[in-house]
Amino acid sequence: MSETAQIDAQSDTQQDVPTHRRVLQRVVLPTSRDTDVLPLYVDPDRPQLDTNTIGMTAKQRGRIPPAMPNAEIQPDPHAVTGRRSYRVEANDRVSFGTYFNAFPASYWRRWTLVDTVRLEVTVTGAGSRVTVYRSMPDGRAQRVEDQQTTGEGAQSFTFDLSLATFADGGWYWFDLIAGDHGVHLDEAAWTAEVPADRVEPGTVTIGITTMNRPEFCADLLRQIGEDDDVRQVLDEVVLAEQGSDKVADHAAYPAAAEALGDRLRIIEQGNLGGSGGYARAQLETLEAGRSTYMMCMDDDVVCEPESIVRAVTFGDLCRRPTIVGGHMFSLYAKSRLHSFGEIVQRYRFWWQSPQSVNTDWDFGERNLRSSRWLHRRVDVDFNGWFMCLIPTHVLREIGLSLPLFIKWDDSEYGLRAQQAGYPTVTLPGAAVWHVPWTDKNDAVDWQSYFHQRNRFVAALIHSPYERGGRMVLESFNHQVKHLFALEYSTAELRHKALEDLLAGPDRLHEDLGTKLPELRAMRAAYADARTSPDPEAFPEERRAKPPKRGQDPTQAKGRVGFYLSALTSAVRQTRPKRPLSDSYPEARLAAMDARWWIVSQFDSVVVSMPDGGSAAWRHRDPEEFRDLLRRTVDIHQQLHREWPRLAALYRDQLGEITSPERWSTTFHGGQGGGAD
Repeated sequence: MSETAQIDAQSDTQQDVPTHRRVLQRVVLPTSRDTDVLPLYVDPDRPQLDTNTIGMTAKQRGRIPPAMPNAEIQPDPHAVTGRRSYRVEANDRVSFGTYFNAFPASYWRRWTLVDTVRLEVTVTGAGSRVTVYRSMPDGRAQRVEDQQTTGEGAQSFTFDLSLATFADGGWYWFDLIAGDHGVHLDEAAWTAEVPADRVEPGTVTIGITTMNRPEFCADLLRQIGEDDDVRQVLDEVVLAEQGSDKVADHAAYPAAAEALGDRLRIIEQGNLGGSGGYARAQLETLEAGRSTYMMCMDDDVVCEPESIVRAVTFGDLCRRPTIVGGHMFSLYAKSRLHSFGEIVQRYRFWWQSPQSVNTDWDFGERNLRSSRWLHRRVDVDFNGWFMCLIPTHVLREIGLSLPLFIKWDDSEYGLRAQQAGYPTVTLPGAAVWHVPWTDKNDAVDWQSYFHQRNRFVAALIHSPYERGGRMVLESFNHQVKHLFALEYSTAELRHKALEDLLAGPDRLHEDLGTKLPELRAMRAAYADARTSPDPEAFPEERRAKPPKRGQDPTQAKGRVGFYLSALTSAVRQTRPKRPLSDSYPEARLAAMDARWWIVSQFDSVVVSMPDGGSAAWRHRDPEEFRDLLRRTVDIHQQLHREWPRLAALYRDQLGEITSPERWSTTFHGGQGGGAD
């Protein structure tokens, strides 16, 4: 019998196995008194449910006016008295129905062997009340049970709560209602009776890949090392150091090293990208042979340490080996949740949020109890490797990361695990703060090569559709849009990506350490890749003739205007350039306005970068356009013809390419090798 089948059989007969009580999730509070993050932990406001949009498409939801913010009463940072304690003033009411402190009952019901949870609360304060609530999948709240204090001293209450009716969604939480003299939450935890062989926690090796972010990374190491609960489950932190600005040389490093002690191991190696760094930590975890899990974590995140413990606990109690991921909050707007789960849309083969998810959700304006969609369980295909716990059993069975440098390594791994019978769960209440994807523009710089190549690699391996569904057509369309937008460097890199894809998987490992310098050299030859932070770096706008009829070509024109612009822009590519366009830009565009159908109306234009720090002067080049368009047509026709052969080739070699033995050769065979 397989290990997975054994685990399923154990869950079916758990009533015959001795059980012991285990903490599933503790109530925690931030000790920094950061008012931006406090709404994720405690909520003093009254719930006001928003409009029911369950079952609507994203387009339909977009037609509904946004709900008014319900955060009229802000939590008091001075009421936080400790990591697990909070003071409520006389006759006030505070809810712990929040992202970090409510209990995500439907996830535990769906994926783990826990069927009943106990809330244990200790409070001090006469005449005060603890009230427990639950929610339905559509966000409607129901009062479950309450208990009241009878004296001045500390009192402990327990509430035994079934998970039986949480098939599709729902949370548990509790509110504190203070008496005449206030109430103090001493501590609270969600616990459960679990089989005796699941009482002791598994242990984890955390793998971090870092590249020239020493201050961020040193602070993260300190956060991990200083948390006592994390130390109880931590075997080791394996830091793959791939940069020239070393973490160990930073002034913040000694405190981090002291916090972790001999649990920190730094391995210096060449720049093999995120996949090379994470694969190194995965390999080191397997070779050490002592950890139950390996956790991938980015070097530039701020971590809620309790999230690590929760991920390990959830993984320990899952019915079968399960990848457990965390959510990503914005590092720049800390109450804003960037995504609540990720899937791969198989026909387009592109990552996206599930239909029921509202992206970029601000808990500071509308918290959990007031947001219907947050109560429906969200199932995912993968979790980003900014925080992702992978059982070592899964690593041994399906292999390590694909050697993709960056992009699609995490999503491909989730799909690979899914096909092998190992699900991924993105667990509410486990999260990091990270720079959100929306604040980056990595689809047009050197990273566009990896977006293109790696997406196709993943699709060749996992797409269920003949010739990848819409993949080839969509790639062709995007390539033409880049040409119209005068992004010739991006188009060239994407073309190179398809050439390397057609060459087969043999060089994926060999290219890890050499591809990036090659791409940067290629891109440097193009004007659209030459950016400057100096506002005076480019000449002022000048045109030989004013715009026709005084129309501003940078302004949106509606649907009809969009199609007319697209048509005239296609014609423009065949015509000579306007006078002065080589010497002077015809306009300046903000990054948010630089759509291809707008840029294509100019022969030269200065465009700001999305980060706001620089700009580039793009020039139309009819000869370059014709050459790239011809090659774009040819290579997409070839890719369409050869898809079946390529898919078989990549699938056949997947096991060898991702094996620990092949990765060991890459690390120790002279390419990207390193030393502790």
